[in-house]
Amino acid sequence: MTAAIVVVGLYALGVRMLIRGGRVPVVAPAEFTDAITVLSPAEARKAERKAEKAARKNPLTAGQKRLARLTAYACFGLCAGAVLFGIYLIVPALHGA
Repeated sequence: MTAAIVVVGLYALGVRMLIRGGRVPVVAPAEFTDAITVLSPAEARKAERKAEKAARKNPLTAGQKRLARLTAYACFGLCAGAVLFGIYLIVPALHGA
């Protein structure tokens, strides 16, 4: 359970640092069932404009933005490493047991 909390926490921190670094994740609209709200093209453009405006207001310097992005990538790398280690522990053929 602790490992799950760590992985989720690292992923959340990675997303947060990615946003602070100026890389706002905007997902393009897609076709889904009624269970998921789909953005219209106008709503998607509005969301992209809001993201660009927020990026312009970012008070961080270029170096701080770069550091935030590197921190985000490090968090994502640690998440991937934890998942791969979990798979290694679960699959006996990988560790000779």
